[in-house]
Amino acid sequence: MIRPSSRNLHLTVSILIIIPIALAYGLYPQMILPLLFDFNVDAINLVNIFRAMMGLYLGMSLIWIMGIIKSKFWITATITNIAFMGGLALGRIVSLAIDGVPGIYFLIGFIVESSLAIWGLKNLKKYGTD
Repeated sequence: MIRPSSRNLHLTVSILIIIPIALAYGLYPQMILPLLFDFNVDAINLVNIFRAMMGLYLGMSLIWIMGIIKSKFWITATITNIAFMGGLALGRIVSLAIDGVPGIYFLIGFIVESSLAIWGLKNLKKYGTD
C-alpha cells in the first residue's frame, strides 16, 4: 500500500531526480550528454558504460519505488538510497580532492546527493523501527 508520508519523501525526491538522469545517460547519450556537459560520447564502449549506468540507476529507482509501495521494503529502500547517494557524494569528494573543482552541474549534484543521503539517514533513524 502506498503511504503518502514524510517517511517516503526522500525516496520520492530521489526517484524524480534519478530516473530522468538515467534516461539522459542511457537513451541517447551521444545527443544529450554533449548538450549538458563538455564532452562527446563517440565511442561504443563509452555509450555502453552510460547505458549500464542507466540500468543501475533505474534498478535502484525500482527498489525505492518498492519501498514506497510496500512498507516491508522501506528499510531496504532507504539503506540502498543512503548508500547510492552517499556513494555518489563520496566519489565527488574524491574527484574534488584529486581533479579539482568541476562544473556547476556536478557541484549541484554533490549538494543534492549529500542532502539526500543525510535525509535518508535521518528518516532511517526516525522511522526505521516501524
